[in-house]
Amino acid sequence: MNARTAEWPAGEISTIGAVGVAHFCSHLLQLALAPLFLMMRADLGVSFFALGVVLSVFYLCSGLGQVTAGILVDRFGAHRLLLGGLLLQGTATAAMGLAPHYLVLLPLAALAGLGNAVYHPADLSILSHKVAPARLGRAFAAHVIAGSIGFALSPLVSAAISSAYGWRVALGAMGAGVVVLGLVLLACRKALRVDPDHAGAHGAKAAHGPAPTFLQVLAMPVVLTAFLYFVLTSISLTGIQSFSIVALKEGFGATVALATLAVALYQCGNAAGVALGGAVADRTASHHLIAMGGLACACALALLAALLVVPPEVTVGLVALVGFAMGMTTPSRDVLVRGAAPAGATGKVFGVVYSGYDIGALLGPLMFGLMLDHHLPRLVFVGAAIPLGLAVLTAFAVRRRPQ
Repeated sequence: MNARTAEWPAGEISTIGAVGVAHFCSHLLQLALAPLFLMMRADLGVSFFALGVVLSVFYLCSGLGQVTAGILVDRFGAHRLLLGGLLLQGTATAAMGLAPHYLVLLPLAALAGLGNAVYHPADLSILSHKVAPARLGRAFAAHVIAGSIGFALSPLVSAAISSAYGWRVALGAMGAGVVVLGLVLLACRKALRVDPDHAGAHGAKAAHGPAPTFLQVLAMPVVLTAFLYFVLTSISLTGIQSFSIVALKEGFGATVALATLAVALYQCGNAAGVALGGAVADRTASHHLIAMGGLACACALALLAALLVVPPEVTVGLVALVGFAMGMTTPSRDVLVRGAAPAGATGKVFGVVYSGYDIGALLGPLMFGLMLDHHLPRLVFVGAAIPLGLAVLTAFAVRRRPQ
């Protein structure tokens, strides 16, 4: 982040690093299964649909669990939930490598999903309490980039280990590695623990009365709007990350290599946008304008990718720019959600709104899969653009902190 020592206290750097490691582990394990499906299908004698159910169970439990995790974060402390979830996800993933048959994978996927559920409410609550507001945008950006690195490395690590030793060793090694990192963070938990006095400064007892209950948080229009923001952007993300390779190949004349490169460039553009967006978020109070502008640009670029009849290389460039525009919005988005959280309810709010990501990850594949089944590959980018356009309205609605 090019931060000077005088600007960034050592305690904040330690906290951002520890939270970043946890988020990296979450994303590393999320994509560990998909590259192993061919080997798993042959070994376990099941269909791709059955293996897809394993992922659906994971994301269902992760989405539902985030709401509960948000409540527990506010009650028992974010660092306890974060460390427990990290160890649970790592252990459950490693145990998948020992599963004697398919049915054993389902409860283990559920446990891994519950472990994964704690990261966003716990991570962002810790950062909100331990990083000064003037640096919070860059702290959120570092958190996102750490997760993106996990996404980028996961398929490579999973494929490399499985090609040499098989899918069971791959899952066992990656899960065990996360458990080891979890134990390291447990030993360094001081960087994650929120001091009671510090929490009180942000908490409900600091001249704001009693903390709102979960039902009160859930009834707040600004929280529900932020939840919808996450659902919509997740649907769009699913379309580009998971279905654009097939769409580019079938509808735009791209080779498999070029289509795969498009997804990689999207991730790179997204990471670059997040890094720049974090610096911008710390230099403005108009976070809703940044989020709205980035979403509108991403929507326009996705529509251009769908409608322009140009060489596939141009379309790939547009996809990369979509990633950059989306990345620019991310730190401001998280600052907006933090501002929407009433005192003493940071965990609850992040738990509710981030569960929208998992809901979108469940809905998106159904929509985009139907488009490709009906041979409408260009419609994939239209389907990615429309939710972004709708999300512009939700970003405007989340612009103010509730009273």
